[in-house]
Amino acid sequence: MTSETEQTEPVAAETERLRELIASARVVLWDFDGPICRLFAGHSAERVARELVEWLAAGGLGGLLTVAEREHPDPHVVLRAVNRRHPRSDLVAELEERLTKEELRAVPTAMPTAYADPLIRTWTAVGARLAVATNNSPRTVRTYLADRDLISCFAPHIYGRTQNLHLLKPDPHCLNRALNAMGAAPSAALMIGDSATDFFAAQKAGVPFLGYARNTRKAGLLREAGVGDVVESFRPLLSLLRR
Repeated sequence: MTSETEQTEPVAAETERLRELIASARVVLWDFDGPICRLFAGHSAERVARELVEWLAAGGLGGLLTVAEREHPDPHVVLRAVNRRHPRSDLVAELEERLTKEELRAVPTAMPTAYADPLIRTWTAVGARLAVATNNSPRTVRTYLADRDLISCFAPHIYGRTQNLHLLKPDPHCLNRALNAMGAAPSAALMIGDSATDFFAAQKAGVPFLGYARNTRKAGLLREAGVGDVVESFRPLLSLLRR
């Protein structure tokens, strides 16, 4: 039979590790879709991807995509695929703008991540500086944060997708932009993300990483990618900051 001490030891170790991550983080870099909100909670990302594919097909450009790319539920897969074949083209610019408009349409029905709003406000109140480093459009991020009255916690440090799509995460470009603008050393920062691409970008930038997973399956994917620190709720971080 497992003793009460054996049950509580892993929890205590995890709490101590979270305390260490918080204590060393002068700058916190947030991914947007996932850690801050579920952007497509009420506006299907799969439908957006399908409509981008249909738009390409209507223009006689369906052949730019493989079968797997045409069927993928992530619109960023479509965007990346076209950019690989026609980098920095007008076609890519039009496709990116279409995706941005769909993201903006998704903002009113986006679902805030549990405890994210108070965690953001509390971290700001205790002196940390926050930035967003995301593959989403910065216009989308600013609109969402303004609607939640959170923009002052981040502005002007919102670094998102540009038309240089080869610089999307896992490239560390948006993280490095944030660090450079804020005059922060990578070791004094913490990246919070919910995907392997976030983790790989943080690794390349030399930034400590905390994985956020909204369920056990997502947590498993992060751990498979090599993430050592994963939380399924922001409540423990909020509790630690409020002590």
